[in-house]
Amino acid sequence: MEQRTKDAVTIIGAGLGGLTLARVLHVHGIPAEVYEAEASLEARSQGGMLDIHHYNGQLALEAAGLMEEFRAIVVEGRQAIRGLAPDGAVLFEKADDGTGGRPEAQRADLRRMLLDALPEGTVRWGRKVTGARSLGGGRHEVIFADGGSVTTSLLVGADGAWSRVRPLLSEAVPEYAGTSFVETYLFDADTRHPAAAKAVGGGMMLVPAEGETITAHRERGDTLHAYVELTRPLAWFDDIDFADPAAAVTRVVAEFDGWAPELTALITDTDTPPVLRPHHALPHPHRWDRTPGVTLVGDAAHLLAPNGEGANQAMSDGAELGKALAAHLDDVEAGLAAYEQAMFTRMSQAEEETAKHLEETFGDLIRATATPGSL
Repeated sequence: MEQRTKDAVTIIGAGLGGLTLARVLHVHGIPAEVYEAEASLEARSQGGMLDIHHYNGQLALEAAGLMEEFRAIVVEGRQAIRGLAPDGAVLFEKADDGTGGRPEAQRADLRRMLLDALPEGTVRWGRKVTGARSLGGGRHEVIFADGGSVTTSLLVGADGAWSRVRPLLSEAVPEYAGTSFVETYLFDADTRHPAAAKAVGGGMMLVPAEGETITAHRERGDTLHAYVELTRPLAWFDDIDFADPAAAVTRVVAEFDGWAPELTALITDTDTPPVLRPHHALPHPHRWDRTPGVTLVGDAAHLLAPNGEGANQAMSDGAELGKALAAHLDDVEAGLAAYEQAMFTRMSQAEEETAKHLEETFGDLIRATATPGSL
């Protein structure tokens, strides 16, 4: 049996929440070991642009001592937003004047920044967790797909929607939220896809309609990343063969009949196979009784349908847990209890807070692009 380093915090999942936790612990001199199923940072695409908010994500980075490093990876100009009607008419536009409070960075750059700020060997790659069980007395055993295991007296599930740690605390299981993204990329957009590039503009573009929405971001390197959101049952998507990219594109774009060609080009001209990403959510609010020696952060704790806050909330959880443990070095359970109660309160107010901040940033856009029955 593999044994963890003495007194180290065992973190399952090397996403933004788990890595932020590991970094804040490191700042306070507390060792951590992070176990990640992926083989390496480059094992898969890391997703698109993230706006890191001044009221949660940036506070987490301040706690991690990484604001200077964060500013170095911000992609300038990407806070620009515009709203279009399905016929392509521009209804709203706001330039990035640097005062938006939500600078954009690539998820992969954020993850690499956090990894680079940890001691070498902190992350154990290729360690897929298949389950975890209580050993009593606040100790737990984590079982890996390769047959190995690790025992720990402080376990943190930062392993996302389908967390293998969550069952130690809760019987809750994510359920389909009623919407899904179909994700596409257009590369060298200004040269190869000029009409779509002009429609998207320099930052984010939103085209909402009843049951269908297209959101697109201009990423680093002249790349357009589109999220085609459809309000459909899972069975509807089951009838689409995403293993046949051309057939999938044809089926999805048919839902946008009558839309401007520069908008539907974000579907039809994709340079990558379209990827289906169904949205799931845990019951809200999701709480559990204090269980010795284990807790959760991020989507493992409070998975919601995409609302622009998930990555920021995960980073905030990681930072707040790290600070709570550092403040209770002689009483870990008190630290876990303090973190959980604050997190439960924060998440119980999440919908209201998210609505407030969305109104502050996107209210004019949403009103300008709204049609009867839309957003």
